[in-house]
Amino acid sequence: MKTRLRRTFAVLLATLAAATYGRAQSPDFLQGPGLGAGGLGDSAGLPGAPSPNLPLPLGNPGSQGFFAYTDLVYLTQTWTLGNQTVAVRGFRDSTGFLTGRPGGFIGSGTEALNTNDFGRRSYLPGYNIGIGFKSEDGTSYIAKFLRTPRYSYVAGASLVPRNFEGPNNLADTFLYSPVFNFSPQFSGTANRTGLEGNGAPPQLLYGIWNGAGTMTIQYTQEFTDVDLGVRVPVFETPYSKVYGLAGARMDWFFERFKWRAQAFNTISGQSDPTDVAFYTNTLSQRLYGPYIGASHEIYLGRNFSLSTDMTGALLANFTKQRAKYKLASDDAQQKRSLNDLDFSPSVGGNFNLWWYPTAGIQVRVGYQVNTWFNTHNMQQPIGFDFSNIDPVYGKQTFRLMHGLNVGFGLFF
Repeated sequence: MKTRLRRTFAVLLATLAAATYGRAQSPDFLQGPGLGAGGLGDSAGLPGAPSPNLPLPLGNPGSQGFFAYTDLVYLTQTWTLGNQTVAVRGFRDSTGFLTGRPGGFIGSGTEALNTNDFGRRSYLPGYNIGIGFKSEDGTSYIAKFLRTPRYSYVAGASLVPRNFEGPNNLADTFLYSPVFNFSPQFSGTANRTGLEGNGAPPQLLYGIWNGAGTMTIQYTQEFTDVDLGVRVPVFETPYSKVYGLAGARMDWFFERFKWRAQAFNTISGQSDPTDVAFYTNTLSQRLYGPYIGASHEIYLGRNFSLSTDMTGALLANFTKQRAKYKLASDDAQQKRSLNDLDFSPSVGGNFNLWWYPTAGIQVRVGYQVNTWFNTHNMQQPIGFDFSNIDPVYGKQTFRLMHGLNVGFGLFF
């Protein structure tokens, strides 16, 4: 009986040893916890262990199929608006009744509003979405759309100067901007000082911008990027992959400066739409052209990887410049339009940490940087000559946009 038990126990030990040795020699042993088939696992490099199966979970997992992804982005860009005085405190004596000289200035002339008054710059939230297809040879065809919705900065000045300081005649409760050559529809209310009709001629202050009660300025930015490209594997090791990038790109910079001036009747304290003037300056730049680049992704283990992308592009910059004065009542307006064409090189890159939690899903967190050269900007956004609106545009040698991105992708 004892001999039979010894034989049975020996057979069990031999069976267990054979099963353990067979598992150690199997490629499945290299998968490691949570890596899925073909992963490196924790046993990579063990003596006698076979080479890991490829592909690693890099890029689009699987042999072929469609994929889609979306990112939330948080970007900031170089401030491109120039420094220009919009209004000062005081007014001009249109008729010469108060100063003895038509156009004589009354008030301290202290700057009340400047295009540099918008305060701290903000990061612009946005989104990036993409779709594509990966072929059997690993080549991916991708279309993506990135956009930061319009974000506006606002500043203003009113009839209340800082600490109520100013001349005893209260001239600093008025705002003045040097708009000239405007039509009579923009003359504004006649009763501006309270002296009109009491021995003084009407329209002592002529023009909505001469003796205005409030002024506000607004600056709006928006950015859009559309890419159609291909991603081709060119080199592969057991731990990394290198891709070539190529395609076509459209970048759109939209910037708008808006200025509102309002005059009030001093007696009634009221104003109507004919006492409100708007000025807008819109700078729209659409850049089209090809790009090329390279991408490198390195496997870190446990379904994590790091990637870097670098691209360069030569883009044709189709620029539209639109400036316009108009009444709030829409009774009158004056505008000017200009178109321009330049070439703007661009370079960019991003750095991402990827996680592949399971087949068909990827998550990434990263940082992206893009630079454009030779774009346009508004050096002096306001053209004060009403009949020949001519704001000053310049060249932005270096325009930088950078920020964070967080997103996920699905593969079918």
